Amino acid sequence: MKTFLKIAEPVMLALVLVILIICAVLKFQNNALILAVIAFMSFVPFAVSFEKRRPKPAEIMPIVVLTAIAVVGRVIMTPIPNFQPVSALVVFTGIFFGRRSGYLMGAFTALISDMMLGMGPWLPWQMYGWGVMGYFAGVLADRGAFGKGRTWAVFLYGIASSAFYGLMLDTWFIIGFVSDITPVTAAAAYAAGIAMNISHIISTVVFLSLTYVPWGRKIRRIKIKYDMISN
Repeated sequence: MKTFLKIAEPVMLALVLVILIICAVLKFQNNALILAVIAFMSFVPFAVSFEKRRPKPAEIMPIVVLTAIAVVGRVIMTPIPNFQPVSALVVFTGIFFGRRSGYLMGAFTALISDMMLGMGPWLPWQMYGWGVMGYFAGVLADRGAFGKGRTWAVFLYGIASSAFYGLMLDTWFIIGFVSDITPVTAAAAYAAGIAMNISHIISTVVFLSLTYVPWGRKIRRIKIKYDMISN
């Protein structure tokens, strides 16, 4: 089962991305419900893993709290375009609680916050984008990329993953909404999103600066005290 899940996770993530792209190309993105169902397909291997391992409440609670903080933070920061703490907290969760927790936290944060801010065809892409951001933060953490003295690597990943998230959403917009896709129209669409993407990147760096080191110390103590493992 363990080997199966390791294979199933990346395969499912790749499959969901392919389906989302096909839906955008075929102009299915106006049906947010159908796309949300497709996005939830990616939860299967993660849900199976959690069910098999049966994590203790002490392991789940910090993730629930971080998700709640991310949701509230995104809602509160709405007046500042695309300046929110979600990406920083998703990266934080993936690093300290593992790839599966990072994925689930990112996806659920997008879902819950969009219920408050407004749901649309962008929702599955946001769920996928933030989920993958948390997933690969966990993967890199497992491989020692963010070890002691490598805080700079955390910020670098936060910048790169936030930029990729913005690029992915801009590409979805071009595929799904630009009727005549040419190099000129695509470049114009990407250029229109630069300011929003820069705001996103800056917010990720700001909130990582505020949380990664001080919160990280507390999380490490909590994990030792309750014998918690990353998943």
